[in-house]
Amino acid sequence: MLELQTRCIERAKPFLAVIFIQFGYAGMDLLTKVALNEGMSNYVFVVYRHAIATFLFAPFAFFKEKDVRPNMTFSIFTKLISLSLLEPVIDQNLYFLGMKYTTATFASSMFNILPAITFVMACIFRLENVRMNSIHSQAKIIGTITTISGAMLMTLMKGPIIPLPWTNGRTTRTIISNHHGMVTNSINLGHSIKGSIMVFVGCLSSAGFIILQAMTVKAYPAELSLTAWICFLGTLNGAIVAAVMERGNPSAWSIGYDYKLLTTLYTGIVCTGLIYYIQGMVMKERGPVFVTAFSPLSMVIVATLSSFILLEKMYLGRVIGAIIIATGLYVVVWGKSQDYNKDSSDDDELDRNIQTNLGAKLQIIMPSTDD
Repeated sequence: MLELQTRCIERAKPFLAVIFIQFGYAGMDLLTKVALNEGMSNYVFVVYRHAIATFLFAPFAFFKEKDVRPNMTFSIFTKLISLSLLEPVIDQNLYFLGMKYTTATFASSMFNILPAITFVMACIFRLENVRMNSIHSQAKIIGTITTISGAMLMTLMKGPIIPLPWTNGRTTRTIISNHHGMVTNSINLGHSIKGSIMVFVGCLSSAGFIILQAMTVKAYPAELSLTAWICFLGTLNGAIVAAVMERGNPSAWSIGYDYKLLTTLYTGIVCTGLIYYIQGMVMKERGPVFVTAFSPLSMVIVATLSSFILLEKMYLGRVIGAIIIATGLYVVVWGKSQDYNKDSSDDDELDRNIQTNLGAKLQIIMPSTDD
């Protein structure tokens, strides 16, 4: 019984880890939207959150992994620089800009195409097995196409407002501001399209980050040190971008005891440090597609809470698109889980064959003395 419980806990760990990741991202979306509404620069925000993560995680990485940390090579350092550009600089800045032009719910929902893009990239780089005559592989392909279709529907189709008691007659707390300080209180079609493009490009960059992280962690199997390096280099690269985009606006770097500070601390500790570290650990066991497979959970949390906190209105088109995305995504998850179960069964069968062959050889070498 104890052995069975241990095996169940071990199997549940990756699922609990990715669920924690999605709760972390949901909190980030809500807090960040409020901070951006108060006029915080997304460029400066990215720098601060990675600086905090570097400050907190670098000492742990230095002392805990000093005996297991591999030597730094030019190839690994090049991958680290690429990782620090893909996620901390390109993805996050475009994602938060897209959120400024749309809503927290829309940005979170649109980001659900990430698993589909990651799946395609994983197939290209041979990190994911696809056999066209296998129903599991067919499910992953069909689910990928369905997910992308749902994202397009959600972007292009708005539909009527779904009446919710707590949003009727109340104004949505949405402010769109650029780095020059211009502010507007409305979201038009042009802003929606612009925001959609930004979030989509951010998805491409994030998928590239996940694929490259899965490849890097094999050559540099020290997750804490890898996280610290990404955060440190991301801080430097992000600071360069922020200095260029916020030139002539020194007040953008100011921060007080408000939502800006709370958001920076939360995202730096949870969404940058912990999530990078957890992603690296889960990828070693389940691969990059599994890590991104639970994105709809974040969407549901954000959509529910933002209607209460930010008073965002629900539109029928976006709800339908989100449902299609979730459906296609979980078809991909089913196919992926079947592949994992098959691999586990193959490993068990291999272990049984080895034990049988080994037992037969030992029987020959050491014949029974019962006679």
